[in-house]
Amino acid sequence: MENQSRPATGYPASAYPHPPPPPNTYPNSAAATAATAYPYTAPPPPHPTYYYPNNNPHYPQPYPDPRATFARRLFAILIASFLIALTVALALWLILRPRLPDFRVDSLALSNLNLSSSSITANWAINFTVVNPNKKITFYYDQVQAAVYYNDVSLSETTVPPFVQPTRNQTPVRATFAAAEAYVGKSVVEGINGSHGSLNFNVRVLARVRLKAGWWRARQRFLRVYCGDLAVGMNSSSSAGGTLIVVYVAAFSPT
Repeated sequence: MENQSRPATGYPASAYPHPPPPPNTYPNSAAATAATAYPYTAPPPPHPTYYYPNNNPHYPQPYPDPRATFARRLFAILIASFLIALTVALALWLILRPRLPDFRVDSLALSNLNLSSSSITANWAINFTVVNPNKKITFYYDQVQAAVYYNDVSLSETTVPPFVQPTRNQTPVRATFAAAEAYVGKSVVEGINGSHGSLNFNVRVLARVRLKAGWWRARQRFLRVYCGDLAVGMNSSSSAGGTLIVVYVAAFSPT
């Protein structure tokens, strides 16, 4: 049994009732009250995020790598230069429509043919017709060299005088060859002696050519012309000469 004389401690009872809770000023207060343990009916709004620019001079802004920037700019310049050059070349081709010249062998004469065990003595005279099919391009043949072959063995070489070929022009060219006891080997002599009725020769032409069309001039190029299997019919009365049997159109390849 408790002592009735012991003094009671505590707070005096308030004479006024407790104030009501504050009104709900946040949306979705019922769901927030049930899901949170805040002392209010709804949680406070989140703190806004502020951006503080780095104005501290002791911490400067990072700069891009100059080597990477230079590489990107150089790559862009190369791509632009390639596209410009391609566009100019395409425009020139569409305007000029360049075509390679045509070489045609009109005649080939063989004379003074004489064979020993491993050498040859003979004269060749070849007449070409060079055709320029272009409407706007002029050809300048600065240096022209020609050679006559039997199979792959060179028999004689010569130089043709330079010439200029205007547009839509046909230019006759003559090349003469001479071999005086030129060494060709035993196999060549046996092949020529073993032929009956005709001999086949090959002619190769190497020309250094410049192209010009008005103000436009192309750099100097090499033109290789090959005339193969030129059949020369031998005279029945003598085996020392002959003439070309058929007209031959040459094959060529520019470089």
